[in-house]
Amino acid sequence: MLLRRFGIALVSAIVLVSSAATGAVATPAVTDRAPLQQAMDELIATGAAGIQVRVHDRHGEWTGAAGVAQVDRPEPVPVDGRFRVGSITKMFVATVLLQLAGEGRLGLDDPVQRHLPQFGLDPRITVRMLLQHTSGLFSYTGELQPDGTFEEGILPTSGKTAMDAFRRDYRPDELIRSALAEPALFEPGADWSYSNTNYQLAGLLIEKLTGLPYSVQIYGRIVAPLGLWETMVPGSWPEIIGPHAHGYLSFGDGDAEITADMTSQNPTWAGAAGEIISSTRDLDTFLTALLGGRLLAPPLLAEMRATHAIAPGVAYGLGLMELELGPDCVGLGHNGGVPGYYSDAYSTADGSSRIEVSITTGPGMRMDDLEQVAELSTKAQSVLAKGLCGR
Repeated sequence: MLLRRFGIALVSAIVLVSSAATGAVATPAVTDRAPLQQAMDELIATGAAGIQVRVHDRHGEWTGAAGVAQVDRPEPVPVDGRFRVGSITKMFVATVLLQLAGEGRLGLDDPVQRHLPQFGLDPRITVRMLLQHTSGLFSYTGELQPDGTFEEGILPTSGKTAMDAFRRDYRPDELIRSALAEPALFEPGADWSYSNTNYQLAGLLIEKLTGLPYSVQIYGRIVAPLGLWETMVPGSWPEIIGPHAHGYLSFGDGDAEITADMTSQNPTWAGAAGEIISSTRDLDTFLTALLGGRLLAPPLLAEMRATHAIAPGVAYGLGLMELELGPDCVGLGHNGGVPGYYSDAYSTADGSSRIEVSITTGPGMRMDDLEQVAELSTKAQSVLAKGLCGR
């Protein structure tokens, strides 16, 4: 899930990465993958701690990695590692809500207020607007302003308080109400703005309609049927189970800097907007099933894929992004970022090429340094383009 301080990252596929790591490993050694491996190595040289990639295309399936799993240790990034997928969670949540719409339990154009009256939402805000980020609701993680300044949300962005904020429990109601205390960004449906508040509400909609936690619906409707046994919805569980790389983040504290290993964090701050932990293998299975029609009937999948442009080369549907990576090469999927981790999962429309990426950030990556983020975005885009488009 992209923190709003990194809102630019969503519309330009900018990656959260930093500080040093060296070395590379790839399996198997296929000549066609050399440009991709080089792009991964260049990303590490620019400052990422580690990266793992899975590609499926006309040459078959390939996994590779570069960097280290943990700073100051020699072990490479595991190619089967688990990681925090961030806002890729939104594809899972949107899929469940669309399934519920297909079962007649709600309409995409229902007012959200009808189902969740406790928040006093503008009655013009619909379920569709939540999923496509056109509600106008302030994001509880903060908002990047047009002049480049940042308006904080419930999560501080500097000092030890920022580091501690990712360790405590949050309830969805707390996060949503903190956002609703701020003015709306625009009239419902009048514009587009990425807001994590939308998907906290979407998670509560699932729970209201089914009488079960949204996580149970994710497991029952997606994880179990597809056999995604490396995927979990952790709730307040702070650890990553199974092989994984560590992600780091630095917080400014006056003239000093605090660096934290963010591998362990309390995911309740992200919730239905970005808490899922998965692997490149499971994300590939999920994306293939979703775009192949195994999870949604054709009319519902068409609704999900009905995108509108939000920036040059980027469009957004219902929890699904469309990203132009080169001439005649468009990826469908989503990206995500939480402190310490950045991820991508994209497929061509016909499913013939797919790529899943996990990048771990290193000591020196700061939440408040957008120039640092932008510096590495070109290298990350190169990984995606070479992996999905072969160029």
